[in-house]
Amino acid sequence: MGDLNQKETQDEHHRETWMNAKHRKTLEAIFARPTSGSVKFSEIEALVLGLGGEVREGSGSRVALQLGAAVKHAHRPHPGKEAKKYQVEEIRAWLTDQGKAP
Repeated sequence: MGDLNQKETQDEHHRETWMNAKHRKTLEAIFARPTSGSVKFSEIEALVLGLGGEVREGSGSRVALQLGAAVKHAHRPHPGKEAKKYQVEEIRAWLTDQGKAP
């Protein structure tokens, strides 16, 4: 059983290391002041995945972003690709609550 716990710990650590340079750039853009209106929502989704989280499709344009037990519901912007400033601010607060601030 000890080997299983060690494997789970290694997997958790591995998930944290998936963040590449593009993910870091997105994270910095989310935390930039003044709030950017040019962060693509797809880049936010990629960041969540890079942090070891999940992105689940909902109905219509709804998505659920999940890191651990914390879930953030959002709507993909349309027709544009960029997240609205209020979405960036909400995701900034959500990431801060999860200890993911840069």
